[in-house]
Amino acid sequence: MILPIRAYGDPVLKKVAADIDPDHTGLKELIADMFETMYAANGVGLAAPQVGKSIRLFIVDTHAGAESDDPDAEKAPEDADEEPRLKRVFINPYIVEEEGEEWGFEEGCLSIPNIREEVRRQPRVVLQYQDEQFKEHEEEFEGFAARVIQHEHDHLDGVLFIDHLSALRKRLLNGKLRDISQGRTDAKYKMRFPAAK
Repeated sequence: MILPIRAYGDPVLKKVAADIDPDHTGLKELIADMFETMYAANGVGLAAPQVGKSIRLFIVDTHAGAESDDPDAEKAPEDADEEPRLKRVFINPYIVEEEGEEWGFEEGCLSIPNIREEVRRQPRVVLQYQDEQFKEHEEEFEGFAARVIQHEHDHLDGVLFIDHLSALRKRLLNGKLRDISQGRTDAKYKMRFPAAK
């Protein structure tokens, strides 16, 4: 089932998400719905808060949207084509380490449609997480996969990609952000707006 993606301004996007355990009700269905929702919106990652669930869960598929003709589809940089595809479910993830020289890339977010801005992030990340069977992992990711993980992990801490921008750049986006929160956007996927009239 395709879920509505929460738009900028929804309070759930600014909350710190809670850990979950294997008994979490409806988890398998939620994960399946999140993949369906992400693919319908041409995204490469989706965090549970974006569908209204303040829990530490996100999904990633770094090659999603690659074949899309939609100019708003999230796509890897050209040189990431050689990177292996990362399609994974991350439960209770925590970044242990980030390293390397920061690099800029124009990021977008399904909760903030039609806005793309350069965000600088480190190229390597070590993540502790659990998989769908709640087996523990500690793994290093690099390049575009690391960036997508950092972006989705931010969502679990109530941080949006625009929070990484300068105060001036963010001020210049205020009008567009207000429009999004009020439902004035041409996003081609199902959304829920906090301040729609």
